[in-house]
Amino acid sequence: IINNYVEGIQTVVRDKASPSGLHFRDSKRKVDYVLAYHYRKRLARHVTGAASLEPRHGSSSVALVSNGSTGKGRAEPQQQQDDGQRALQEWPGLPGLEVMELSPLDTLEEERRLQREEYEHKLLEAGLEIEKDPENKSQGVSFVRIHAPWQVLSREAELLKIKMPTKKMYEITEEKGILKTLNEIWCKLSEPLQPQVPQQENTKMKTLSYPFSREKIYLYNIKDKDTFFDNATRSRIVREILKRTSTKARNSMGIGTLIASNVYDAAYPLHDGEYDGQNDDINERKLLYQEWARYGVFYKFQPIDLIRKYFGEKIGLYFAWLGLYTEFLIPSSVVGIIVFLYGCITIESDIPSKEMCDQRNAFTMCPLCDKFCDYWNLSSACATARASHLFDNPATVFFSIFMALWATMFLEQWKRLQMRLSYFWDLTGLEEEEEHPRPEYETKLLQKKLKNKNITTEILSHLLFYVFCLQNEKEKLTWNDRVPGYAANFGLILFMIMLAFSAVFGVIVYRITTAAALSFSTNETTRSNVRVTVTATAVIINLVVVLILDEIYGAVAKWLTEIEIPKTEKTFEERLILKAFLLKFVNSYASIFYVAFFKGRFVGRPGRYVYVFEGYRMEECAPGGCLMELCIQLSIIMLGKQLIQNNLFEIGIPKLKKLFRKLKDERTEVKEMDTNQSKDPQQWDLDYILEPFTGLTPEYMEMIIQFGFVTLFVASFPLAPVFALLNNIIEVRLDAKKFVTELRRPDTVREKDIGIWYNILSGIGKLSVIINAFVIAVTSDFIPRLMYQYAYSQNGTMHGFINHTLSYFNVSQLKAGTQPENSLFAQEVAFCRFKDYREPPWSPHQYEFSKQYWAVLSARLAFVILFQNLVMFLSVLVDWMIPDIPKDISEQIKKEKTVLVDFFLKEEHEKLKLIESFITHDKRKCRSGTKTRRTRAASFSQCHRSPKGSFTSFSSQHTVV
Repeated sequence: IINNYVEGIQTVVRDKASPSGLHFRDSKRKVDYVLAYHYRKRLARHVTGAASLEPRHGSSSVALVSNGSTGKGRAEPQQQQDDGQRALQEWPGLPGLEVMELSPLDTLEEERRLQREEYEHKLLEAGLEIEKDPENKSQGVSFVRIHAPWQVLSREAELLKIKMPTKKMYEITEEKGILKTLNEIWCKLSEPLQPQVPQQENTKMKTLSYPFSREKIYLYNIKDKDTFFDNATRSRIVREILKRTSTKARNSMGIGTLIASNVYDAAYPLHDGEYDGQNDDINERKLLYQEWARYGVFYKFQPIDLIRKYFGEKIGLYFAWLGLYTEFLIPSSVVGIIVFLYGCITIESDIPSKEMCDQRNAFTMCPLCDKFCDYWNLSSACATARASHLFDNPATVFFSIFMALWATMFLEQWKRLQMRLSYFWDLTGLEEEEEHPRPEYETKLLQKKLKNKNITTEILSHLLFYVFCLQNEKEKLTWNDRVPGYAANFGLILFMIMLAFSAVFGVIVYRITTAAALSFSTNETTRSNVRVTVTATAVIINLVVVLILDEIYGAVAKWLTEIEIPKTEKTFEERLILKAFLLKFVNSYASIFYVAFFKGRFVGRPGRYVYVFEGYRMEECAPGGCLMELCIQLSIIMLGKQLIQNNLFEIGIPKLKKLFRKLKDERTEVKEMDTNQSKDPQQWDLDYILEPFTGLTPEYMEMIIQFGFVTLFVASFPLAPVFALLNNIIEVRLDAKKFVTELRRPDTVREKDIGIWYNILSGIGKLSVIINAFVIAVTSDFIPRLMYQYAYSQNGTMHGFINHTLSYFNVSQLKAGTQPENSLFAQEVAFCRFKDYREPPWSPHQYEFSKQYWAVLSARLAFVILFQNLVMFLSVLVDWMIPDIPKDISEQIKKEKTVLVDFFLKEEHEKLKLIESFITHDKRKCRSGTKTRRTRAASFSQCHRSPKGSFTSFSSQHTVV
C-alpha cells in the first residue's frame, strides 16, 4: 500500500473518482484530512536491449486504499532500503543494471520520500485509513487522503473529552413578564433580517451533552456512526493524531515539523463542496456564502451557530464579537452625529468665533516666521475658527463621558454574550487541553540534549530521540537558553519604537522646512495657504509611513516571537499579539499624540522663540487651536488605514498570492498527461490552490486599532464611530467572503473566550478616559472659556474672550534680523499680539506668565482629576450593575447539572435492573435441572462477572438488547 501497489493483487483496477470529491474512491468513506506534497521522480537508466527492472513507482493508475491493517508485504522504509542494497550486492552482474550516483537534489527528494513513507506507515498503525494516487508524472503535486474510522474517532473523542449529544433533552426556561413580550416583538420585527439557514426544530428544548465515553456509549444519541461526529470534529481528531505522530527520520515531531522541512507542502481539512456551483445541492459552505458571505446580505444578522459549526468555536467567537461591536457602534454613531449637528447649529451663535471673524476687531498678530513673514490680522483665520467650533464645543465633553461608559457597557455585554454562547455551544466547564510543544521548541530542546551529551552517531541520535519522546516533560529550556532571544527582543523593540518616533520627528521637520520655504514664495496665493498645504501633505506622508511601518512591524513581531522559542502555540500567539500590538499602537498613534499634547507647547514667545535648526522655529498651532488639526490628523489616518490597509490590502494581497502561486506551479511543473487526473478537479485540488489560514491575529488587530481610534481621541472627532460603523458593515462581509471562498478550511479550535484580546480592549477603555480628559483640558479651549465666563467676564458672557487670550508684545524688542522685511501692513505697528497668558510689555514682570495662566492651568489639572474619577466611578457602577453571567443562563447551567445527574442515575438503574433480570432468569433455568440450561447460566455468569464477583460494563450488551 505504501509503495503504491495493492498487496497480493497484480492486476490494476481503478475506481471512478468520487462525484462529490469529499469521499474515497468507494464513495463511502469520507475524506477527513488531506496531505499535499510535491514530488520529483528520478527516472532509472537502462542499457539498450537488456532486461529492464520493474520501476519503483508504477506508471499505471492505481487508487490506493488502506484499511489500516498491517500485512506481510508491508515493511518499514529503512528495511526496504536495506533489502534493496543487499539485493544489489548479491546480484552485481545483473544485466541492464547501471549503478548511478544520486545528485544532491535527488538525494534530498529520496530522503523526503522515505520520511513520507514512514510517516504514513505510522498513521496506518494509529488506525487511520489512507488513499493515495500514483505519481504518474516526472514531477507534480500528489495528495494523501485520510479517513478516520469509527474505532479511531471514538477512541480519540474519549481522550480529547469532546462533548457529544446524549439521548436526553430538557426544556429551557424562558424569560417571563415584560422581557418575554419585548423579546417576541423584537423577533417579529427582525424576522426579515434573519438569515435563511436551518434552525433547530424546537428552540425551547436543548440536548444534554456529555464528554464522550466508550463505556457509556448507550447514553449517546447514535443514529448513524458515519454522521454522529460532524466534519469539523472528525478533522479536529485527525489533526490531533497528525500532530503527535512522529518519525525517526530527522527526528520529526509531527506534521508541523514535516511541513517546515518541506516533506509535505500542506495539511488541511476539506471544504464541504463548491460555494457557487450550478447544481441544486445545498451544503453548509454554499449556505454560508448565500446568507452570510455576500455584500448583498449586509443588512442581515450573522448565522453565528452555523459559522461555529463549520469553522469551530474560535472563529465563531470572533465573528460574534465583531457583530456585537458593530451593533454597539450604531448608538455611538447616532450620538456622534447629534454632537456634530449641535456644533453646526450653534456655530452662528458662538461669540468667540464671531469676534475672531469681525473685521472691526483689529487684532494685529506677530509674524509666523522670521524676516520673510509679515504681520497679519486675526480675522484672516476666520474659517479655521468656525471649523474648530464643530468639534470644540460643550457637547464634546458629554460625548467623551458617553463613550467611556459605552466602552464599559460594550465589554460587559460581550462577557454576557460570551457566557450565553458558551452555554449553548457546550463550552461551560471546558478544560484547557494539554497542548503539544511547537516543532521549533522540540527541535531546540533536542539540539540542546545532543550538544550536552556530544552524540554524533546516527544510532545514538535515534536512541536519544526515543528517550526524548518519553521524557520530554522533564526536559525543558531554561532561562539561560532564552537570554539571547530576550535580549534581541528588548533591543529590537526599543529600536522599532524609536524608529516610529523618528518618523514623526521627520514629518515635523518636513512641516517646519516646507512652511519656511513656502513663506519665501512671491506668489500671494501660495503664501496665504501655507498652513493648509503643509498640514494636508504632512498628514498624507504620515499615513504612508504608518502603512509601511505597519507591515514591517508585523513581520518583526513574528520573528522576535520565534527567536524566543515559546513552548506551545497558545504562548506563541499571546506573545506575538502583545509585541505586534505594542509596535502597531505606537506606530498608529505617535503622530496623533504629538499633535494633541506636544505641538505648540514649546514654541516660546516673540523675541525668544525656540529653534529646531538654525533659523527654523518650532511649529505652533493654528489661531483656533490644535484641536482642528488633531481632528484632520485622526480622520485621515483612520480612514486611510481602513480604506487601504483593511479593505484594499485584504482583497488584493490574497488574490495576488493566489495568482503568484498558480503561475509558479505552472512554470515549475512539466506539461505531461496525467492519467490519474480526473476530468473535473476534485475538492482537494480546489482547496490546495486556496490561501492557507494563518490565524485570527490580523483580523483582531485591525479592529482593536480601530477601537482605539473610536475611544482614545473621540473628543476631537465625534464622527469616528460613524466611519467605523460604515467600515465594519463592509468588514464583516469581507472577512466572511475571505473565509468561505479564499482560504482553506481552518482547523476547528474549541475556545471559551477571546483570550488576551479582552484584556487589551479593557486596557484601551481605561486609557481612553485619561486621554480624553487631557484632550478636553489641554488641547481644546473648553477650560479657558469656562474660566473666562465664570471668573473674568464682567457680564458672565463670552464677549471679550479673544482679547483675553491674546498677549501684547513690543515689536521694537524683536531680535535683529528677525523683523519683517518690506512689510506691506497698512498701518504702523507698535505692538503685535500672540496667543498666550503673559504679562504685557508695560508690566514690571514683562512677558512672564500671568496670574490667569496659573489659574487656567490649575483648572485644567482639576478637570482632569474630576473627569477621570467621575468616569471611572460611573464605569465601575455600570460594571457592578450588569452581571457577567445572565440570570437565565446561570439558572440553566445549574439545571443542566441536575438533569445530568438524574439522567445518569436513571440509566444506571435501568442497566442494573436489566442485569438482575438476566441473572434471575438464569437462576430459574438452573433450577429446572436441564444440562443445557445449567451450561447457559454458567457461561453467562462467567462472561458477565468479574473474578471478584462485581459486574463488568454492560454497554455493548445493553445496546444490543
